[in-house]
Amino acid sequence: MAQPLVVKKDDDLDEEEYYSPFLGIEKGAVLQEARCFHDPQLDARRCCQVITKLLYLLNQGDTFTKVEATEVFFATTKLFQSKDAGLRRMVYLMIKELSPSADEVIIVTSSLMKDMNSKTDMYRANAIRVLCRIIDSTLLTQIERYLKQAIVDKNPVVASAALVSGIYLLQTSPEVVKRWSNEVQEAVQSRSALVQFHALALLHQIRQNDRLAVSKLVTSLTRGSVRSPLAQCLLIRYTSQVIRESGVSQGGDRPFFDFLESCLRNKAEMVILEAARAITELNGVTSRELTPAITVLQLFLSSSKPVLRFAAVRTLNKVASTHPLAVTNCNIDMESLISDQNRSIATLAITTLLKTGNESSVDRLMKQMTNFMSDIADEFKIVVVEAIRSLCLKFPLKYRSLMNFLSNILREEGGFEYKKAIVDSIIILIRDIPDAKESGLFHLCEFIEDCEFTYLSTQILHFLGNEGPKTSDPSKYIRYIYNRVILENATVRASAVSTLAKFGALVDSLKPRIFVLLRRCLFDGDDEVRDRATLYLKLLGGEATVGETEKDVNDFLFGALDIPLVNLETSLRNYEPSEAPFDISSVPKETKSQPIAEKKATGKKATGPSAVSGPIPSVDASYEKLLSSIPEFADFGKLFKSSAPVELTEAETEYSVNVVKHIYDGHVVVVHVDASEADEFLEVMSKPLRSLPCDAPGQTFVAFEKPEGVPATGKFSNTLRFIVKEVDPSTGEAEDDGVDDEYQLEDLEIVSADYMLKVGVSNFRNAWESMDPESERVDEYGLGVRESLAEAVSAVISILGMQPCEGTDVVPSNSRSHTCLLSGVFIGNVKVLVRLSFGISAPKEVAMKLAVRSDDPEISDKIHEIVANG
Repeated sequence: MAQPLVVKKDDDLDEEEYYSPFLGIEKGAVLQEARCFHDPQLDARRCCQVITKLLYLLNQGDTFTKVEATEVFFATTKLFQSKDAGLRRMVYLMIKELSPSADEVIIVTSSLMKDMNSKTDMYRANAIRVLCRIIDSTLLTQIERYLKQAIVDKNPVVASAALVSGIYLLQTSPEVVKRWSNEVQEAVQSRSALVQFHALALLHQIRQNDRLAVSKLVTSLTRGSVRSPLAQCLLIRYTSQVIRESGVSQGGDRPFFDFLESCLRNKAEMVILEAARAITELNGVTSRELTPAITVLQLFLSSSKPVLRFAAVRTLNKVASTHPLAVTNCNIDMESLISDQNRSIATLAITTLLKTGNESSVDRLMKQMTNFMSDIADEFKIVVVEAIRSLCLKFPLKYRSLMNFLSNILREEGGFEYKKAIVDSIIILIRDIPDAKESGLFHLCEFIEDCEFTYLSTQILHFLGNEGPKTSDPSKYIRYIYNRVILENATVRASAVSTLAKFGALVDSLKPRIFVLLRRCLFDGDDEVRDRATLYLKLLGGEATVGETEKDVNDFLFGALDIPLVNLETSLRNYEPSEAPFDISSVPKETKSQPIAEKKATGKKATGPSAVSGPIPSVDASYEKLLSSIPEFADFGKLFKSSAPVELTEAETEYSVNVVKHIYDGHVVVVHVDASEADEFLEVMSKPLRSLPCDAPGQTFVAFEKPEGVPATGKFSNTLRFIVKEVDPSTGEAEDDGVDDEYQLEDLEIVSADYMLKVGVSNFRNAWESMDPESERVDEYGLGVRESLAEAVSAVISILGMQPCEGTDVVPSNSRSHTCLLSGVFIGNVKVLVRLSFGISAPKEVAMKLAVRSDDPEISDKIHEIVANG
């Protein structure tokens, strides 16, 4: 027998307790109880309790075997004999959750169809919902007439059930549901709020793939025929969608925008909030157009209902990111919400104030937040920390008070994510505000003394090693670093040893002291700590070399590993011990290795390099091994890059062909193509496929010569030519005679991005500063009208084929400006770094500033040429 579970709800509710009736229930016991469904005299109350337990088990993730599900289903169908209304509703739920198979559905269909035509409206509504969930398209056509009648039924419960079922059926039988358009259109005019809401949702889904039809629907309904608040909220969303997709200007004749503005005067609070949110999220909205929405949201800030205050402050928080001046009038009301009992509201209020505040209000806000931070959870604290970071970057002269605040909360209790957010913020402020370097590094050194998180300790030590030697007095950090060697775990000790070596390499006056400290580390109990100390002592003492110059030593100590760790790990796992040492230069540098696409062709013929199968250590390594095994390609040199497979046929066609572009310094290898439109390419040889059995993959190659080291581009037209031969099924041998045939494939382009490897850097700023400033080339470009900044950023990344760094490929919604950092290796193994600065104006005109640094100034110019021609 299941025992009740006593659970405390909340300490604030006078130790109030409640009970769970489901503690300890077991599937086997419940299935035994389900035998009561077979009793001649049904106990409706007991049957309802058993069904409740079965539904609980199903929703908790328990699964029934085929036999168990069948037995429960047949037992449940017997309950249709009962006239108890409550039990009948539980039966509907049970049948829907069990999802009977096609042969079982027939058994219950007659009972459900009988209920669908019952005089009891509750039976009708529930029977429609269940029947539409379990029937197939064949049976649906038989009951379609009843469903169309139900949509326009006078009873709103029945009509809503039919409309909701239509929304579900649209996914499985769209052609049937689309025939109901007239009835659904009539239901949109219903006086019932719920029917109108469901009818509008279904009508929009029916027409969603026809942009003109959606526009006409919105135009007709914005004239005032929708009275349901729920339906009006839907209509506002559809109107916003039409504005975004059609690019309707906010000036001149603007009926859609006027409709949104009129909804701000609606009686329903949900409609007002939805309209305000829609206006604030429109692309290119001006401060003047925001004013009415901001005004109604300001009124909700003083509402007695917490949900209205939350909705208003959350919307204003988003607006403050793009139009801070438009929200400043709400600051007084916002400050009163800092003490709101709802901590979510208080957090949004304080972060909004941080976004909209001016330089003179910073100190006052910091005082208000001192007590506030101790009352909120870590997830809210992280939001506040990020807002403080943005404020500090906005007002760099206030870095002292903001840095002190971050330092104080860093020493308070908190989880890893919270502490990491603070450390990351301090590091960003140190990098972007030169005056904050000394105080910021000191705060990090104080925190590391008591830091309980290994990851944060190593992160701080790594950063300290890069920035500490560049300060006015590097020696004051040595004590903090060496303390980590004495007091920390092996991982942190090893990181501290590396940091000491960086100080010794960059600060000559500290080198003798560093030598003494590193020698002490030779007696450490951990192998890695001793090995690092030994290596660095020999490097700093000149006994071991990693290059010919001091710069080579510094590159070894400070340089970022330009090889993805996943690729390195894979190569090490596949390395077979031998006399030849492991060659790190053989590890592919592509950041996102694409697996070779192998088509599982059923009844199709395939050709192209996609046929290589089996466990692949990495894409480039596997391709290089394949190509080097072909004598004709052996003299081409080292493979620079292999592209992802490019499909040359549609998915549903008889033949399946894809192509991989293999780029060498002086050659390109692809599938057989016509290069008449690619002037810079000269075909030097081809390797056709002798035979290709049905349903089997295969490869064919053609090699082109191009100017060495030059990113030549061009378009290739492709034709698949072959001889079709019948195969004798008894012998498996192909007949001698065949039929010549050919198949036109899609065009293939060699683009500039094919000559760029996506290679990331761990620290973009350090990598940028290590590049020769003389190689930098800067220019500005107009990218024309774009739907959003995100679209422009994505287009430029695609043209260049480079790796986004530090997550800068993600553009915040409604952002007016953005900076994107890219890195890569150009053909010829030339490292390239790119800094892109984007801005978008009200008419959606996008401007871009492009700064490039590389190992070769000519390549920097070449990157600008690629963008200019792209």
